[in-house]
Amino acid sequence: MSTITPASPSVYDEDKILPVGAATTTVDEDPGFVKDDVRVDVHTNLYDGVQRKMEQRHMQMIALAGTLGTGLFLGSGKTIAHGGPVGSLLAFVLTGSIAYSMLVCVGEMAVYAPISGGYIHYIERWLNPSVGFAVGWQVCFQYCLFLPSEVIAASILISYWDTSFTIPHQAGYMIALAFGAAAINFLGVRWFGESEFFFAFIKIALVIGLIIAGIVVDLGGGPNHDRIGFRYWKDPGAFAEYHFAGDLGKFLGFFTNLLQAAGSFAGIESIAVAAAEVKNPRVALTKAIKRLFWRITIFYILLIFVVGLLVPYNDSSLLQSTGTAASSPFVIAFQRAGIKALPSIINAAVLTSAFSAGSSLMYSVSRMLYGLSLRGYAPRILARTTKKGLPIVSLSFVTLFYALSFMTLSKGASTVLNWLSNLNALIGYITWGTIAITYLRFKKGLAAQGIDRKSLHYWNRLQPWPAYWVIFWSSIIIIFNGWEVFTKGSWNPSDFVIAYITIPVFSVLILGYWIVKRPRHLKIDELDMYSNIPTDEEVSYEEPPPKNWGVKVVNFLFT
Repeated sequence: MSTITPASPSVYDEDKILPVGAATTTVDEDPGFVKDDVRVDVHTNLYDGVQRKMEQRHMQMIALAGTLGTGLFLGSGKTIAHGGPVGSLLAFVLTGSIAYSMLVCVGEMAVYAPISGGYIHYIERWLNPSVGFAVGWQVCFQYCLFLPSEVIAASILISYWDTSFTIPHQAGYMIALAFGAAAINFLGVRWFGESEFFFAFIKIALVIGLIIAGIVVDLGGGPNHDRIGFRYWKDPGAFAEYHFAGDLGKFLGFFTNLLQAAGSFAGIESIAVAAAEVKNPRVALTKAIKRLFWRITIFYILLIFVVGLLVPYNDSSLLQSTGTAASSPFVIAFQRAGIKALPSIINAAVLTSAFSAGSSLMYSVSRMLYGLSLRGYAPRILARTTKKGLPIVSLSFVTLFYALSFMTLSKGASTVLNWLSNLNALIGYITWGTIAITYLRFKKGLAAQGIDRKSLHYWNRLQPWPAYWVIFWSSIIIIFNGWEVFTKGSWNPSDFVIAYITIPVFSVLILGYWIVKRPRHLKIDELDMYSNIPTDEEVSYEEPPPKNWGVKVVNFLFT
């Protein structure tokens, strides 16, 4: 494996104490900074003050279960109802293949350049600054709106036990949840990593438990001893008809589920964002990306397969959106099998998932805003860090969006919040497609400058086909996602806007930045493949020897 070497040698004074706000200090303002320090941005002269305090085991667990949330555990019933057991399974298989193909693209870039900004920085650096600006702000807007949605979802899960669930009760729950998630992030990246490590354990245990319990019930091991087998694949059938009868309806049920499935994979690309704060990033990211294939296979595809065995797609309970474990097809199946204790356990585990998802969103969007500011695409004040490397201003700004969760207490405001959240549903596919296009230019840039991909820490031998796969399916889904509004009798201006507004907004952001800044689109041989990219020596880290057998086990499993 080759050592990545910046264009100029990097000097790093380990004894230099960074002042509060170090990231907004420029080289010209403080002569104590060294101009060729790899952490000083070559365009803005801003100092990247975040620090590598996240352990490898944190990265592995975040990659394995970081984005598992209520969408998978509670929303799977809707996918079964729309597409049937096989239709929903195929939708998750296809979406999983798109997600993994995108991950090998962003993974190769992140391992090569494990620096602040993540995939947003890669887009503006290797594709085009205008596109990077557009993707960055659109994703930040999306995450800031999803942040209160996770708090709302978590508070509703608590209503499973609080039968009165008055408005003051819900407000109190939301304050407690928002305070908890914010506290974890303000304590620093090390605490965030430890919390995600703990919550990931719970999520993994929940998934494995649901799969095992589901198979037991399906084979007749429940209290009622009813052996289900593949009964519901035969009656009412393997595919559900959606909107139209016959094969067309079955296909549309499958196609509609591509959007539903994408919601369960949302944010999976954010492991690149943590690359700037993990120890030994090139080793940690390489391991994480390779293991993600099995995560997608087991956590998503196998779980959906088992769900499709347990409940028929025409069961009316699948479309009852209570927001608690009562909406889960697993709970529906377990209750009918005579198992009474599991629903409450599942609700508790899903509650921790919703809380973890909110905390993860807060971490990701604060680092994205910090990265945008560091590269000159957001106000400079957002790039301030503390002495311990915490992007304090970006984090404080993101925390303000928790206040939007109180909109759910008002019926009219709640409708507006839901509409705004749905407005961003397709941003994920726009982001995935853009990452794949960026990767193609990155790959060509390496070749044009004589850098052998095979000598790097991570590369995928199937490229560029995974990138083409992502671009193709992202384009198809973005264009045709709003098909339902064009069918007879289904026209709805609101639904049309929700389905397609992301396209003109994305285009306006690109055009607006180009008009104001007029950035030059670089040729392949002009791409910057060196500046601000640390060498292996600068980011390498030797794990300390384990102190006891418990640490040995953890290191064996997660590093």
